[in-house]
Amino acid sequence: MASRTSGKGSQGTAGTAKARAGRTTGAAKKAAPVKKSAVAAKKAVPVKRAPVKKAPVKKAAARPAAKAAPSPTSGVFRLVTALWLGLAHGVGAMFRGIGRGAKGLDPAHRKDGVALLLLGLALIVAAGTWAQLRGPVGDLVEMLVTGAFGRLDLLVPILLGVVAVRLILHPEKPEANGRIVIGLSALVVGVLGQVHVACGAPSRGDGIEGLQDAGGLIGWAASTPLIFTMGSVLAVPLLLLLTVFGLLVVTATPVNAVPERLRQLGIMLGILAAPPGYYEDDERYDEQWREALPAGARRSPARRAPAPAEYDADLVEEEALTLRRRPRRAAAQPASGARALDAVDVAAAAAAALDGAVLNGLPPSALVADLTQGVSTERPAAVPPAREGAGKPERTPVPAPLSGSGSGAGSGAGTASGSKVADLTKAQPEASQPLPPRAEQLQLAGDITYALPSLDLLERGGPGKTRSAANDAVVASLTTVFTEFKVDAAVTGFTRGPTVTRYEVELGPAVKVERITALAKNIAYAVASPDVRIISPIPGKSAVGIEIPNTDREMVNLGDVLRLADAAEDDHPMLVALGKDVEGGYVMANLAKMPHVLVAGATGSGKSSCINCLITSVMVRATPEDVRMVLVDPKRVELTAYEGIPHLITPIITNPKRAAEALQWVVREMDLRYDDLAAYGYRHIDDFNQAVRTGKIKPPEGSERELSPYPYLLVIVDELADLMMVAPRDVEDSIVRITQLARAAGIHLVLATQRPSVDVVTGLIKANVPSRLAFATSSLADSRVILDQPGAEKLIGKGDGLFLPMGANKPTRMQGAFVTEDEVTAIVQHCKDQMAPVFREDVVVGTAKKKEIDEDIGDDLDLLCQAAELVVSTQFGSTSMLQRKLRVGFAKAGRLMDLMESRNIVGPSEGSKARDVLVKPDELDEMLAMIRGDSHP
Repeated sequence: MASRTSGKGSQGTAGTAKARAGRTTGAAKKAAPVKKSAVAAKKAVPVKRAPVKKAPVKKAAARPAAKAAPSPTSGVFRLVTALWLGLAHGVGAMFRGIGRGAKGLDPAHRKDGVALLLLGLALIVAAGTWAQLRGPVGDLVEMLVTGAFGRLDLLVPILLGVVAVRLILHPEKPEANGRIVIGLSALVVGVLGQVHVACGAPSRGDGIEGLQDAGGLIGWAASTPLIFTMGSVLAVPLLLLLTVFGLLVVTATPVNAVPERLRQLGIMLGILAAPPGYYEDDERYDEQWREALPAGARRSPARRAPAPAEYDADLVEEEALTLRRRPRRAAAQPASGARALDAVDVAAAAAAALDGAVLNGLPPSALVADLTQGVSTERPAAVPPAREGAGKPERTPVPAPLSGSGSGAGSGAGTASGSKVADLTKAQPEASQPLPPRAEQLQLAGDITYALPSLDLLERGGPGKTRSAANDAVVASLTTVFTEFKVDAAVTGFTRGPTVTRYEVELGPAVKVERITALAKNIAYAVASPDVRIISPIPGKSAVGIEIPNTDREMVNLGDVLRLADAAEDDHPMLVALGKDVEGGYVMANLAKMPHVLVAGATGSGKSSCINCLITSVMVRATPEDVRMVLVDPKRVELTAYEGIPHLITPIITNPKRAAEALQWVVREMDLRYDDLAAYGYRHIDDFNQAVRTGKIKPPEGSERELSPYPYLLVIVDELADLMMVAPRDVEDSIVRITQLARAAGIHLVLATQRPSVDVVTGLIKANVPSRLAFATSSLADSRVILDQPGAEKLIGKGDGLFLPMGANKPTRMQGAFVTEDEVTAIVQHCKDQMAPVFREDVVVGTAKKKEIDEDIGDDLDLLCQAAELVVSTQFGSTSMLQRKLRVGFAKAGRLMDLMESRNIVGPSEGSKARDVLVKPDELDEMLAMIRGDSHP
């Protein structure tokens, strides 16, 4: 199982270099995982040099060697050398054994050992400096500590004690150790240098007592060069600056933040009075931000409904995901019981929302909606309070059409509905669905530290447009069509997306909706676009939607979608970015709730970009112990960029036969997980992982197994059609079994294909894969195969798609996100530098042991075995007998006889006579094993 092998820090792979080179045959050997850069882990490749031929040397005449007289001390010297080498080897072996034992200790014990060692040193130094300890230890402390620190030797025990206490209280923050060491070093050097100058700057000629009475050796070394080169006038300010620098580094305070920190400190200590409205602003921002959060995220714990008495599988799964939420800091609870957010969190969240809305085209939240609505560019002096019903979309007036737009509209159109065109409205993006709660990321085993890639590696997109001159021209054209065909309808608004714009058309009284749908071709002619899609009605509105492609398309960057999820503090490892919908809101999906998805589309429709976004989202948001992946790439060129990432559980599979075996391994892994769930009484893998982390369950007594949380297992098949061509029955059986059962086991499938036909996406696969993502298809039949409804054949390609998640009635039109190759390379390199992949050897272990069947047999193995058994048992080789007994044609019976002749089962043909049988009945088992390719009968 993946959790039992990838969770141990002492295992890894030594075949990483081979896996990165694209070799997928064979299983990688295990070695220690790599914590540092992969470049530092590479070994120098020896360079083979051609042997240098030496010139032949003439042999000199042999002379009789003179016999050396034996030395009387040679025996004693050899004895001493042997004793010395034996002693050295023994001592070295002892210390190496101690080192290996220390390396095998638990990382937490090693960190606690360092902290306790520092605490012991602090006690010894305190006894030597404070209590004037006598004896060898006291003399050593006086010589080292007092000699180095001088008058400030009394502060050394306090410094060591503070560092020891920090290591005990915060062992999970090793990234701050380097900063603290640098800051303390600068602080100590600067202070001791100033003390040395203040005490008259004694030199070494004054003796060790003079140095100990000043700044010690450290202060003498820090101040003497400065005094000698520039005098004490400049030495003191430089040492003071060094002291200030050390203090800022230790406290992690930038220089520009010093006034604010001092003001906050004064308010906290009561020295300064808080300015008027200081706490009121915090409460107001707190209330506005809680109103801007989704309904599921801002629900108070006190208002949660009590757990039902009966056990519901879906409810348990939802609660299991909710329990993995990351703990947040909370301020003091108000009297009403509502949760108040920390002021720092509120300010950071508001800044993130404003940054996304203004710079990256993110849909504005209720907190900053008033800053972006309307056409006025003036910035208000203060943020107005949250409006009532902030969760409902409000309609903001759109300015009059731009100059030059709508010139094609007739005068009748202008008189009939010109006022309506001038009062067009655009609905703000509706509040997105409540995002799934944050899943607590698993801590890597051992002392491995893994840092997730920064979102700065992904580019930012420009602000999204809400209106352009092309939209005004389309509105005028639609109004003209309704007027010319005498249809009482008017365009009352539109919502612009990155690829298409949906125009809302309201009908007059007693006007049939079919009057609009019948004008589809006329509308396409008027707007000069064949890709017109009519939605009747728009879900949730009494209006007909007309989706028309934009002539000025916009790019949707993956980084913008992931930044929205990061600003919402949703860190579930299976949350992936998909794109932006027609209303301008970003679309994200949780693969743990889908739970399987089918991605299909023609060549060039954006399917490969969608797969890249899914994999990149997982790498950015999840550690290798959160999510492990199995990538199947029959094309051998689509997923090669991800070779060697630590999330892989096996090298990228390019052979369709090995892909079928990998799917069968996934079925076995699913069965093993269900065995554990049944043994410990849990119904979802999240409940089991939570129990393992909290220590509620333990392995049976006498078992050597170590329980560890199971990671999510994501299987991505880039081209399903190739697998169905090679082994259709095995692949279909594995996919159906996985999709039917694997949701509770944490295993999820992403199936992609560019040929969505009924022989590839069979009825069983469609019935068990509830979520669909369709890109542009070439025919209506393909659209019905994917979505069970038309619509995909009218998409315009390049990422334009229809997303139909599980439980939805109608698909959502969206523009798929895009990630560049440079961004993928940067993310992959960051993951490789953090850790090496740990491959499972049993994923495709059946490849080497699989029986080899001759190519000329093909699919006739069973018939050939039956024919051989019939011929050998009856000792009568006749083609007509095979026709009668096996009920095959003459051509098939003759081919079976030829195959048996090539394997020396029957003799050659002798006209109309029966062939001689060369195999005896007692040799039948060996002969059948030879035909099947088995090594033993």
